[in-house]
Amino acid sequence: MAEHFDALETRDPAEREKDFFLRLPGFLKEATAKVKGLSEWLFGHDLSSLTDRAALARLPVLRKPELLERQLARPPFGGFVNPDALNGARAFMSPGPIWEIQGAGADPWQAARAFFAAGARPGDRVHNAFSYHMTPGGFMLDTGARALGCTVFPAGTGNTEMQVEAAAALRPQVFAGTPDFLKILLDRAEREGADLSSFRIGLVSGGALFPSLREEYRNRGITVMQCYATAEFGIIAYEAVGPDGLPLPGMVVNENLLVEIVRPGTDDPVPEGEVGEVVVTCLNPAYPLVRLGTGDLSAVLPGQSPCGRTNTRIKGWMGRADQRTKVKGMFVDPKQIAELLKRHADIERARLVVIRDGATDAMVLHAEAIRGGTPDVGALEASLREITKIGGKVRIAEPGSLPRDGKVIADERDYSD
Repeated sequence: MAEHFDALETRDPAEREKDFFLRLPGFLKEATAKVKGLSEWLFGHDLSSLTDRAALARLPVLRKPELLERQLARPPFGGFVNPDALNGARAFMSPGPIWEIQGAGADPWQAARAFFAAGARPGDRVHNAFSYHMTPGGFMLDTGARALGCTVFPAGTGNTEMQVEAAAALRPQVFAGTPDFLKILLDRAEREGADLSSFRIGLVSGGALFPSLREEYRNRGITVMQCYATAEFGIIAYEAVGPDGLPLPGMVVNENLLVEIVRPGTDDPVPEGEVGEVVVTCLNPAYPLVRLGTGDLSAVLPGQSPCGRTNTRIKGWMGRADQRTKVKGMFVDPKQIAELLKRHADIERARLVVIRDGATDAMVLHAEAIRGGTPDVGALEASLREITKIGGKVRIAEPGSLPRDGKVIADERDYSD
């Protein structure tokens, strides 16, 4: 069984992507016939033309605030769940609240491959400290570990003393949970004289795994790998362990998902290596989502993983794409900067910097001119005021000089004073 979760990742990348786009039009034809919310969202678009990334990029990005609005208007799922998938399924409520449904199959969130890449194998025992309450996190890792052939203890969250007692008795090899909770368990066990030395692997998500914490775990004999997951898709990407027990660069994108990186505030893919919002399309018949914006920032890492997996790699979680910022009591949104760019063809990209000018908020738009362009500063300042309803200065930047870090709006105000 373990080979199934590992070998598929070695397919030729072009072959994998070709297969995805061969399946996508037919999949969406069937999905939109049953999933009314998806049908309404994609109304007017030629689904039969979705045969490559360029065609897919012509569809709008569905962002979570829009999905939430549609769920509120048509509770609970906004019409985005296949009614045939509801019988015998689990429904979840994530913060927002946004409702999700569990897909079919033994590993509906595709977590088994992440466990395998981290070093887990059939027969291992897994201490799963993700929450089983309301949100799908606990079930997401639970089903994946069991699909791989592991035994799972559904520890959930809290009850640290009982969790230490259980782990000391069950002797699990694998921990699954948030990056910091493993340390809480280990420190508590050390104080109480409990033996948790059976842990040798960790698969963590839901928070930052700082290098110092990963090194501390390594010094305690535990190799800890990260995975990037959302409630809608499950495991989007995961780290793989190298022969030296250290994580290999980047995170490998999970199969059956297509990931795009788009410029925040727009639906437009960015060049490889540039930071932008993670947008995902899946082929899940229970919950078919096309170009869902996760709200997270990342970037494609060029090349293939040294582990032999050939799928696209991303750099992992790099912050939030929702950069709406309140300036002088009014919100400024990345979409407004995108609108300004459409008005001025001699500007290639722009970055709005929000600062404090004495006791007052101030905005400076750094506008990168196209090569050979001569932007009109006065016209840009007029557009900025008209679009945002707030005045601001414009500074022309040299072509290629603005950072490619995904930031459209940078809040540089000092809140310490």
